[in-house]
Formats: sequence, C-alpha cells, structure tokens
Amino acid sequence: MSNYMNSSATTITEPSTIYYKETGAIWRLSNYFIEQIPFDHPNLVFCCIGTDRSTGDALGPMTGSFLSQLKSFPFEIVGTLDNPLHALNIEEITETIRSSPKAPYIIAIDACLGNANNIGQIIVHPGPLYPGKAVKKELPPIGEISIKAIVNIGGFMEYNVLQSTRLHLTYEMGRVISRSLLLAWHRYNLKVINNSNSNTDNN
Repeated sequence: MSNYMNSSATTITEPSTIYYKETGAIWRLSNYFIEQIPFDHPNLVFCCIGTDRSTGDALGPMTGSFLSQLKSFPFEIVGTLDNPLHALNIEEITETIRSSPKAPYIIAIDACLGNANNIGQIIVHPGPLYPGKAVKKELPPIGEISIKAIVNIGGFMEYNVLQSTRLHLTYEMGRVISRSLLLAWHRYNLKVINNSNSNTDNN
C-alpha cells in the first residue's frame, strides 16, 4: 500500500491518470501502457504488491491473480491472492528477481490512499513506488514503472480505512488494470506484425 498524496517517487513525466469507470477507460489505459511499458524487454516482471488479508490492500494480488489467469499474457507475475507479495517478503523476493541473469524491468502495481475526490483513479508513471508508505512502513522502492490505484481516503487511521474499503471497488479496479494490460500487449503485438508486414512489402 503506497500513498499517492505524499509520494516521494521520482517521475520523468507527469503521471497519466484515469478514473476506472470512465467511458473507454480500458482502451485509454492501454494507451498509457503501450507508451510506457517496454513489452519487448527480455525480462519484464509484474510485481503486484499487497495482501489478501485487507480488502483495500488486496488490489495488487487480485490484479496479479487476474493476470495469471490470462493464458495469452506471457510475462512473469509476482504477487497473487494465493501467493501475495507483501511487507514481510517483498525485500527477499525483490532481491531474487534482481539476481536474475537477465536484468529485470519491473512494473510495480499497488493500491494507494489519496484524497476523497480521487478515489477510483488509476495512476501510471515512470519511476518506483514506495510500498507501505501510506501505513508508515519503510520498505525499499520498487519498479521502473508504477501503477497505483486509489482505493480510499488517506491521512488518518490508515489500517482501519484499508479494512473498510469495499471489496467491489478493489475487484473492479484490478479487473480494469489487468484487462488494460492484456489489451496493451495484444495491441503491441499487432503493431509489430503490421510493421513487419509493411517492411516485407517495401522490400
């Protein structure tokens, strides 16, 4: 669980933000992903952070479970409802990922707290997120790109706020993120195929 209001992540550009119920949200979110995620990277890893013990903080592992069920999404998924990536194991698991012979490119996905009028927004930006920041935990930053979902209000009684977050909101936002990532991957593949065919025709 990160904190969007007081995030100390360094960004290259302004974050791309969209409300999850907005018309065309999945298509627009896939645009952001195509622009920012290097789908051709040889070791792309999606780290979905959170725990299934909290309805608010289940956004990450729920998204990870959705992605894991998508047979046509070929990338490594770390963090699911069955095997969460949380405060107690994130340092060890991240170290294992980083020790791979092929340097990983990590996409970090996490729930976060924010202002009341921002609940339901999904934020995509270059740079790491800081897991646990919203609940005053000091954990190392993770991710070359961050995907955050504002699930509730931040600033007071964070643990209680997370526990009282509607599971329906967490579920729907996780579903939108996973479907958008799959769409982005398919659109990327189509673009590669079209470019290849165009080059062949030119030759």
